[in-house]
Amino acid sequence: MTPGEELFLQQILEERDRLFRETSKLKSQLAGYENFDTEKATYEKLLTEKDGAIYKLKQQVETLQRRIWGKSSEKYIAEDPQQRKFDFDGLGLLPEEKELATSAKEEIEKYKTIRVKVQDKSHPVRKPLPESIPREETHIYPENINTENRTELEPEITEVLERDPARWYVRRIIRHKYALKDKSQDVEKQIVTAPMPALPIAKSYAGASLLADIVIDKYVNHLPFYRQIQMFKQQGISIAPATINGWFGDVADLLRPAYYRLKELVLASGYIQSDETTIPIINNEKHKAINGYIWMIRAVTEGLVFFHYDYGSRAQKVALQLFKDYQGVIQTDGYAVYDIYENKKGVLPIGCWAHARRKFEEALKEDKARASYALEQIGLLYDVERRADQENLSDEQRADLRSRLSYPIMVAFEKWILSEYPKVLPKGRIGKALRYTYNIYHKLTRYHLDGKLKMDNNLAENAIRPIALGRKNWLFCGNHESAENAAIMYSMLGCCKASEVNFREWLIFFLENVHRYDSDYSKDLAELLPHNFKLQNQNL
Repeated sequence: MTPGEELFLQQILEERDRLFRETSKLKSQLAGYENFDTEKATYEKLLTEKDGAIYKLKQQVETLQRRIWGKSSEKYIAEDPQQRKFDFDGLGLLPEEKELATSAKEEIEKYKTIRVKVQDKSHPVRKPLPESIPREETHIYPENINTENRTELEPEITEVLERDPARWYVRRIIRHKYALKDKSQDVEKQIVTAPMPALPIAKSYAGASLLADIVIDKYVNHLPFYRQIQMFKQQGISIAPATINGWFGDVADLLRPAYYRLKELVLASGYIQSDETTIPIINNEKHKAINGYIWMIRAVTEGLVFFHYDYGSRAQKVALQLFKDYQGVIQTDGYAVYDIYENKKGVLPIGCWAHARRKFEEALKEDKARASYALEQIGLLYDVERRADQENLSDEQRADLRSRLSYPIMVAFEKWILSEYPKVLPKGRIGKALRYTYNIYHKLTRYHLDGKLKMDNNLAENAIRPIALGRKNWLFCGNHESAENAAIMYSMLGCCKASEVNFREWLIFFLENVHRYDSDYSKDLAELLPHNFKLQNQNL
């Protein structure tokens, strides 16, 4: 737990204790005013408000405790999977719907039973060191023996992994010059000098590999610049913080045109996923860090991703500007700003089952019976997806499997939500989970119509994970410009990860080749993006 989380938890617990004390005091005072209806009503109202505040604080404490100490996996495993059953009582299902839902569940469970494999316990085995690592040999001979009357046998070899610190070197670019022996020609034609190769940053001594390592250490290894500067000093290299910041800004400027081209490619896709996450920004007026929002848009089929920052805003105007020309499927959570696309021609919004599942997961302690039942039904839907993955079904076959198995379960689950919501507290966690799921249920069920659509946008959330790791290490962005530069870096990092490309190799390639596109506008900057870099390497 970080110091900030400990302080936040302590503040919540202190506030809860204070409200408990005030509630006890009010209850004791109320006993002396039983004959005064007006005072009694006032105190009862105050007690109700205090009880509501206490309940809200309890929820906050449980949420924080679960976030810090709870399990990270959202996959629900029932105590006895064999006892999973449908609750059809009072749902108003037609006999045909009951039969379809029951047969779908039985087929899912039967397939899972067949697929169970008994695995032997694996024993830890030391893996051999990669052959690609160079070997340096150290020979040790027995002491005090006469080798003349002995025959040398096969030696015993032990390999030990060693590491040298980072190697710094200076690449000297020596441009040779030639002069004509015939002095009769013009002076300018007499001397010929080899052209100077384009450096990533003009008039800078920073090479492509150094710039790439600085960016990677911050956004992949999550090392702030000041830590990198300290490490450089330990290795005998002194670089001023302003110089590092300047280099980073120059690299971001070099990447910016390619970033805009990436944005065009992603928004041209027919199927995208969108999500948002927070990023701390320094507010110079308030002299403190505030939470801004960074948007993530992922082209599912193409495996491309880009991050968008608009002064930290999460408002609907950002979505309107971002998706104003988009046509296709857009998969999101239940955030209300996406509701406007429900009626936009050419756009099909679909929901995310992982977000709905998360709501019921949080409600387990409050209402275990209902939350467990909901999680079991959602689990059946995910079982269908796992079966399709294991059988390597085509998009058409996956859609048919969903229509046959998933759709009947979703029909029964929707009617169960309708029957249970009037029985729970609307402001309780189970009430919020039921309301959230029902409000977007039409979006949640649409995925079964097309086999290429996903049940959730977990792939999009995976792309966001480096930001969550980074903000725990480099803590904040100094201003809006720094946050926009971070969005550029995370976009390229996300594309490298999706294309399984080494980020360092790609970034060095980009910095060494980007200036070839400075004056030739017939070239497409998309050629420099990670997925095309991978194709170029495969064709070599």
